[in-house]
Amino acid sequence: MGLYYWGFDWTYLLILAAFLVSLVVQMNMNGTFQKYSRVRSMSGMTGAEAAERILRSAGIFDVQVVHIQGNLNDHYDPRTKVIKLSDPIYGSSSLAAVGVAAHECGHAMQHATEYTPLSVRSALVPVANLGSQLSWPLFLIGLIFSVRPLLTAGIFLFCGALLFQLITLPVEFNASRRALRTLEQTGIMGQQEISGTRKVLGAAAMTYVAAVVASLLQLLRLILLSRRRND
Repeated sequence: MGLYYWGFDWTYLLILAAFLVSLVVQMNMNGTFQKYSRVRSMSGMTGAEAAERILRSAGIFDVQVVHIQGNLNDHYDPRTKVIKLSDPIYGSSSLAAVGVAAHECGHAMQHATEYTPLSVRSALVPVANLGSQLSWPLFLIGLIFSVRPLLTAGIFLFCGALLFQLITLPVEFNASRRALRTLEQTGIMGQQEISGTRKVLGAAAMTYVAAVVASLLQLLRLILLSRRRND
């Protein structure tokens, strides 16, 4: 039992590790975005203008670009075919803003070309929602009352949410690659500007990697707690 016998559950260290990984990656993301949000794109195009041009260049004419309130909650909604750009992105002509707008266009291009990982991720949305909502409640009830089937159900539901995060990785990285390639091909950015934008999108992509690492550490903790209850 070791430290656990004396009242210290060492599996809390896994939660701490997950928190620290997420914190470091998020700080890097914020710092990188802030740095390149102060660098104006030579084209002078705003995020919204760049998005419109990228969509037209890709032959996509049925996707709207709209402004939404918030901070970096930008996303592409495949159900309504709308790219939603937040306050720091929509009207800004910074390298960071144009890069993020182009990234969301990358998702629209994935949708238009029926990119397989995106289709799989969309199909997994119900599984991910169910897993994120029920995995911990079921697991905790099973842990408290020593009900093995509930422990197992909680772990499997958590794995469903984790699977969604895993399939998100190729979707996000591919969208960034499409964005960078299109920015250069359309002449919206020059080679030097692309370098800075790549850093912004790379830092953003690492937040998804950190989320997967954090979930893997949490899954390990669930398994360890489950085995401890059996013992």
